[in-house]
Amino acid sequence: MVFASPDDILAFALDREEAAVRMYHDLAGRAEAEPLRAFLAELEAEERHHAERIADLRAGRTFVFKSGRVPDLGLTDGLVDEPLDAQSTFQDILIAAAKKEAEAVALYTRLAEEAGSPAHRELFEFLAGQEQRHKFRLEQEYESRVLTEF
Repeated sequence: MVFASPDDILAFALDREEAAVRMYHDLAGRAEAEPLRAFLAELEAEERHHAERIADLRAGRTFVFKSGRVPDLGLTDGLVDEPLDAQSTFQDILIAAAKKEAEAVALYTRLAEEAGSPAHRELFEFLAGQEQRHKFRLEQEYESRVLTEF
């Protein structure tokens, strides 16, 4: 991926975060169980916060971003991501969301490696960590609600 300027990179990242906000909003609307709706709404709010930080950085504000390592359970990595529709199950929603988060982790990791400034690199490392955290939480939910002992 080639960008003409640092602002183009931030604009791209902002578009991705706004798409994630819409995705979680849509998924929450499909969820029948209140705990799942609340969980997805929480992830939506976190994605909205990410978009706000990117917009702030584009406006010239600077931040200190704290990143931390989050484990990768890998529970959904080999699973098939089916298109979601009205008949999508709880399991389908968790898999689709975890797959999107894994894509976001890969994207932000790559953008961090290509960042031209320390502030942009820190932002993308922070976002990669946040998206990994989301994937982890989704996979924990998958593990506790879908994977059961027989």
